[in-house]
Amino acid sequence: MAKSPEEEHPVKAFGWAARDSSGHLSPFNFSRRETGDEDVRLKVLYCGICHTDLANIKNEWGFSLFPMVPGHEIAGEVTEVGSKVRKVKVGDKVGVGCMVGACHSCESCANDLENYCPKMILTYSSINTDGTITFGGYSDHMVANERYIVRFPDSMPLDAAAPLLCAGITVYSPLKYFGLAEQGKHVGIVGLGGLGHVAVKFAKAFGAKVTVISTSPSKKTEALEHLGADSFLNSRDPDQLQGAMGTLDGIIDTVSAVHPILPLLGLLKSQGKLVLVGAPDKPLELPVISLIMGRKTVSGSSTGGMKETQEMIDFAAKHNITADIEVISMDYVNTAMERLAKADVRYRFVIDIANTLAATKP
Repeated sequence: MAKSPEEEHPVKAFGWAARDSSGHLSPFNFSRRETGDEDVRLKVLYCGICHTDLANIKNEWGFSLFPMVPGHEIAGEVTEVGSKVRKVKVGDKVGVGCMVGACHSCESCANDLENYCPKMILTYSSINTDGTITFGGYSDHMVANERYIVRFPDSMPLDAAAPLLCAGITVYSPLKYFGLAEQGKHVGIVGLGGLGHVAVKFAKAFGAKVTVISTSPSKKTEALEHLGADSFLNSRDPDQLQGAMGTLDGIIDTVSAVHPILPLLGLLKSQGKLVLVGAPDKPLELPVISLIMGRKTVSGSSTGGMKETQEMIDFAAKHNITADIEVISMDYVNTAMERLAKADVRYRFVIDIANTLAATKP
């Protein structure tokens, strides 16, 4: 008979989990493996709430595994290291992002792109090498192979740095890969949410000219004055769109709701690139003629490998880039999910695990 999550491994753990696709989270006792020779164990201090967490607890994409302890924007402090670990030591400030394993033998892994490995193991709601479900960062501690541990510079505040492990790398990677992280490029950022606001900061730090594209005119002041964007387009205003036709070298589209991409393609210069990093739950329409007439590209991008994730964190520290956050207690998480579903957050919820999780133990 299969063991319960509390009995699967020798080290007791506590967190909050969704038991089914209602998405309701509540206290949950489970267990984690012992610290292996190449493992790092950390006390979780903060964990960001990603839109992916919301989609997964509701099983919107159809592959959620329950019970589910979400969380893949994890920041904490090393409490134990295996005998072969050289990357970090006890007391170091570290993080775990979207994945905790891969095959390490395929072409993607050889090129430091573990995030595209066909056998990638996600930080939560995935099957580990021992056949058990992985559990994420809405929990008191975490253990992972040192390859999947990211080091935080001492200067970075862990609460505001945690979301960079998903939101940050998800926009940093395509900006770099698609040649948009260059001085003088004109980059559009669609959606000013958890990913979008960080994308503006990274693009500006790379020296790009940045236009925020949003359906919410109310975000104009925020985009221009607070985040430092150069211009703002209301994507529901045909005159504004017409005036900006053919002006962008590339667009990072962070929107995870179904939306038309034809107007966005019109904003691109010839050879321009539209990169989708949001994940709508239904297919988008692809107007092929718009691609053909300007040799334009529609692409996707998913997080980044571990080498690039560390590079992103170091770049963010150098340029003082962090997420704009609202720190919450563990027992507020269900309300936070309701607010996230309505985009009622500026711009990322972060759970104060260290100071509020223990009080929720039954």
